[in-house]
Amino acid sequence: MPKKKILVAPLNWGLGHATRCIPIINALEANNFEPIIASDGSALALLKKEFPHLKFYELPSYDIRYAKKGYFFKSKILLKTFKISKTITEERKIALEIYTKEDLSGIISDNRLGVNCKFIPSVFITHQLNVLSGKTTYFSSKLHQRYIKKFKECWVPDLEQEPNLSGKLGHLKEKNDFQLKYIGPLSRLNKRELPIIYDLMVMLSGPEPQRTLLEEKLLHELKDDPRKIIFIRGVMDEVQTKETRENLTIYNFLIGKALENAFNQSENILARSGYTTLMDLAKLEKKAFFIPTPGQTEQIYLAKRLQENNIAPYCKQHHFTIEKLEEIKLYQGLRFGNSIPEWSDMFSLF
Repeated sequence: MPKKKILVAPLNWGLGHATRCIPIINALEANNFEPIIASDGSALALLKKEFPHLKFYELPSYDIRYAKKGYFFKSKILLKTFKISKTITEERKIALEIYTKEDLSGIISDNRLGVNCKFIPSVFITHQLNVLSGKTTYFSSKLHQRYIKKFKECWVPDLEQEPNLSGKLGHLKEKNDFQLKYIGPLSRLNKRELPIIYDLMVMLSGPEPQRTLLEEKLLHELKDDPRKIIFIRGVMDEVQTKETRENLTIYNFLIGKALENAFNQSENILARSGYTTLMDLAKLEKKAFFIPTPGQTEQIYLAKRLQENNIAPYCKQHHFTIEKLEEIKLYQGLRFGNSIPEWSDMFSLF
């Protein structure tokens, strides 16, 4: 009997959406499904490296870039509204074409609003039931929820009760009218008892130009630091590169076991406060310092929430100095338990 084919389509906004789809893709294969992957840009490049044996389709890009000044980010997104709407329409058309060509049995879309199909069960994955946008939060949240209703189910990678990772992002005060499932945090990493080699791991990700701006700032700050540091730039080039500068070991990217080992062999982590990073560090039970992307309300909210709960410190990008890393020892670190999703039950939808 041929395997049922499931389309997995993560958003290309940094690498977080793609990396948190890795355990889903592994689980699909373990449960005798055939995953087919669709995305664009760095997210697609990453998944091609992780799963070279699978079939891939390229989707249109949302073409999201951050402003150089954080306070312009919201304005830049608003100016992209027409482009995003057009991309969602194109996604629907391509999803239907893939359904027809591959005879799909289901779709799992991680924040790609147009990747669904009325002929088969379509699942939407998000940790943002509420989209924080300042004074327009109510309207941006309602718009997002309207798109979610087009899917058969919505899977939230978090715990339903406190303590949880997403806070008000992933939890609604009012009763919703779509099928909601809390599946627990997702991470492609596993905690392993390995000797500590690095005092600090720097893990960069996210759209340009803010990724590059933070890289330049951190390389300047860390160049004379006595600690042993592994620096992952988060750039998905064709070929992996490694460079050594005094105390710094710099990679353009790491994947698979090499990345898992690097995390486990590092005492502390310095990273953006993206939600996927939080899920990874919670599973690994790591201490961290966060620098939220300027202007990205979601990351700022998550970083503030962690600091207020005495879990991890943070600061604004332009305020960061190497001395601030001393604050890490004053916080308890991320640790939210390791719940395992009931994959067979979840995949019974297909």
